[in-house]
Amino acid sequence: MTDKLIIFDTTLRDGEQSPGASMTRDEKLRIARQLERLKVDVIEAGFAASSNGDFDCVKSIANAIKDSTICSLARANDRDISRAAEALQGAANARIHIFLATSALHMEKKLRMSPDQVFEQAKQSTRFARNLMGDIEFSPEDGYRSDMDFLCRVLEAVIDEGASTINVPDTVGYAVPELYGNFIKTLRERIPNSDKAIWSVHCHNDLGMAVANSLAGVQIGGARQVECTINGLGERAGNCSLEEIVMAVKTRKDYFNLDLGIDTKQILAASRMVSQTTGFVVQPNKAVVGANAFAHASGIHQDGVLKARDTYEIMRAEDVGWSANKIVLGKLSGRNAFKQRLEELGVQMESESEINAAFSRFKELADRKSDIFDEDILALVSEESVLNDKEQFAFVSLAQHSETGERPHAKVVFTVAGQEVRGESDGNGPVDASLKAIESHVKSGAEMVLYSVNAISGSTESQGEVTVRLQNSGRVVNGVGSDPDIVVASAKAYLSALNKLQSKSDRVAAQG
Repeated sequence: MTDKLIIFDTTLRDGEQSPGASMTRDEKLRIARQLERLKVDVIEAGFAASSNGDFDCVKSIANAIKDSTICSLARANDRDISRAAEALQGAANARIHIFLATSALHMEKKLRMSPDQVFEQAKQSTRFARNLMGDIEFSPEDGYRSDMDFLCRVLEAVIDEGASTINVPDTVGYAVPELYGNFIKTLRERIPNSDKAIWSVHCHNDLGMAVANSLAGVQIGGARQVECTINGLGERAGNCSLEEIVMAVKTRKDYFNLDLGIDTKQILAASRMVSQTTGFVVQPNKAVVGANAFAHASGIHQDGVLKARDTYEIMRAEDVGWSANKIVLGKLSGRNAFKQRLEELGVQMESESEINAAFSRFKELADRKSDIFDEDILALVSEESVLNDKEQFAFVSLAQHSETGERPHAKVVFTVAGQEVRGESDGNGPVDASLKAIESHVKSGAEMVLYSVNAISGSTESQGEVTVRLQNSGRVVNGVGSDPDIVVASAKAYLSALNKLQSKSDRVAAQG
């Protein structure tokens, strides 16, 4: 007999809490559709009460996604819970996820509440949510550092009030596998009604053990839901990585003896989409989805793989999406082929005019490079969605001159609220000159805290993908730009970051 392991993806909520990883509604919707193609069981679409923008994102995803349960996070109060329920009204399957801190440290320093007050609020909020929706998850924030007796008391009460999933977060990544697994096991053994709920784990990666802790929670503790993110995206050192959890359970079914509903061939597409949308580059040696994950440099390894691939490979690259659709389109490809490839990549556009605009940009790119990869298409569509959002700043053109022994100089033409402007500056290099040319007009005063360049595909014809992270007045944002010309890509990324700094959307940080 096998049990099913429920995969709960929180890329769009906890993952988005990474500094600078905030996403637009269209970007979130595109990722949600890819998660649906991946056959994720539960998608945590956001924190509906945190802002009007997040409410709209949750609502849009709830209306669009039919095959996955859509979840919204909520603090343990009536306003947050009501807002979550309202945003989820259009969902085929919906869940409200309530969290409330239970560790002595959090109760005293953050909540300024007594244990008895927390106990009563946990009960009341669960009861209130259960009257609005049938599927309720409860998380005791900082649960792993909570007093065992108090935690048992709270969790028994919320199960009695109708919580059908109990999630035990290692909010600060403090756990180690054996101890965490036994912690979950002890909770389940001590709580009389523990069998009335599905137990879940949510581990952060501060000590690099999020995946190991989650698997211990499953194997030792008996948890049957894992909360995770694509690429391990998340605040601080990130969350448990979806692709690593899924492939560990699938590859070692002899040990875990668990079933999964995930379509693993969609993993790489999801990884690339999240990376290109957020600007968080996947390290080459990242398990499962890194560029070197199935590469062999050692002669002994190469010889072994050529003779029998399972000598050095425990997974097949094609099982996670690596071998399919390498070069798919070129300058002679038609609109229908382009549209079909968008659909295969999980990209859905709302109107024919949007498809036509994206196809026009595709043809422009095809005139500049002979082979168009999936990564190029995703980058192109990401840029198209930004243009459709009528952002404050938009790139028009760039001219720069650099020569050995001379100081580089750049002229950049861009629009501000639809009006064309020009900036001009010298710099230490062509990129520096171009960004200073933009700043000479904008005068944002923002501090650049990260500049990163990544080749989208593997040749000198590749588009460059640039990530720029800016910080201003306590806000941190990422901008992403792509172009075969790395200087142009840099200017686009800088303008993208400036657009996000201009955004007035406020977010309330919630850590589970």
